[in-house]
Amino acid sequence: MTNPESLSGWTRLTTGTANVDIIGRRKTWYIGFGVLIAVCVLSLVFRGFNLGIDFTGGSQIQLPANGAAGTISTQQVDRVYEGVIGFAPEVTQSVGSGDAASIVLQSEPLTPEQLVPLREALFTQLQPLGADGTPSAASISDSQVSGTWGGEVTTQALIALAVFIVLVTLFLAFYFERAMAAAALIALVNDIVVTAGVYSIIGLEVTPATVIGLLTILGFSLYDTVVVFDKVRENTRGLLKLTRRTYAEAANLALNQTLMRSMNTSLIAILPVLGLLVIGVGLLGVGTLADLALVQLVGMITGVVSSLLLATPALVDIKLRDKRVRDQAARVEARRARAAGRGDTDSDVEDDPATDTLAAVSSSAPAAPRPGARPTGKTGRRRG
Repeated sequence: MTNPESLSGWTRLTTGTANVDIIGRRKTWYIGFGVLIAVCVLSLVFRGFNLGIDFTGGSQIQLPANGAAGTISTQQVDRVYEGVIGFAPEVTQSVGSGDAASIVLQSEPLTPEQLVPLREALFTQLQPLGADGTPSAASISDSQVSGTWGGEVTTQALIALAVFIVLVTLFLAFYFERAMAAAALIALVNDIVVTAGVYSIIGLEVTPATVIGLLTILGFSLYDTVVVFDKVRENTRGLLKLTRRTYAEAANLALNQTLMRSMNTSLIAILPVLGLLVIGVGLLGVGTLADLALVQLVGMITGVVSSLLLATPALVDIKLRDKRVRDQAARVEARRARAAGRGDTDSDVEDDPATDTLAAVSSSAPAAPRPGARPTGKTGRRRG
C-alpha cells in the first residue's frame, strides 16, 4: 500500500489524504472573517445601497440604439438629457444587441413639462430609427416607476429569508445536532452580510433581481456546509470512547477528505453562472440576467469559503464548550505523552480500556487445536 506521505501535494489533495491544518489555524480565519464583516457592516451603515429605480421610483426613458447617423451611444443620450434637464441622469445603459439594441435611461421623477421637451430633443438630435427603419419619434417611450413594487419585493424576501432560516435551523438540529445547526447559521449570516457588503462597497445597483439572487445562494451555501458536517459526524461517531484523535483533529480530517469535492462542486456551479453573466452583460446588456448572475457569483464564492474556513472551525469551538469533549481531548494528550515516554512511534495505536481488555482476553485464550488432533480434557460423558 502506498504511503500517503510519499505522494505529491496535488495527489493527496485529490485523493482526500491531504493534511492541511485548517482547524489549527482557525484564529487566523476568525480574524480574516471578522475584518471582512466589519468592513461590510461599516459600508452598509455609512454608504448604504445603490438602490435601483424599482426601489426609489423615478422616470424611465427607452429609445433604439440605432439612429439615422449610426449607432447612438450612452454618452450622446447623457449630453442631450443634461442639456434639457440641467443635470445628468442616474443610470444610462445599453441593452440588447443588433437591431434589438436600445438605450435605457433612468432618472428621478420627471414632470410632463420636462418629459415633452426631453423626448423632442432626443428625437431631433439623435434621430432614432423605428421598426420600419426610418427616424420615428414614437420609438422613444417613457414610463413612471413607483418604488412601491420594489418595497413589496423586499418585504416578501425578508419574510422568505426568516422562514428559510427557521426551517433550516430545525432541520439541522434534528438531522445533525444543535452545535452543527448553530455553526451553519454563523456561516449563513456571514454569507448574507458579505454579499450585501460587496454590493454596498462597489456601489452596484440593487434591483429586485439582486434580492431574488441573494435568496438563491443560501441553499448553495448550506449544501456545501452539510456535506462537510456529514463527514464530521461520520469521523466523530463514538469518539468520546476512543483516544486516537481529538474532536478538532477528526473535524480537520473531514475537511481534508471533502476539500477537493467542495472545490470541484463550487467550480462546476460557478461556470454556468459565469456564462449567464457573460450573456447578460455581453449580449443583452446590463439587465436582469446580469444582476441575478452577479449576486449568485459573489454569494457562491463567499459560501464555499465560509463552509470550509468558518463553519467547521466554529463547530469545533462550540463542541469544545462541552466538558466531555474537553476530557476526551485530555485523554488523547495523556495517551500520547505515555507513548512518547515509551518511545512508541506509532501514535495511531489505540490505547483505551476496551482495546486493552480485548487484547488481554485474546492473549490468555488457548491456542486453536491442530486439524485431526484428538480432543483433550473432559467431555462431560462417562465411560462405560
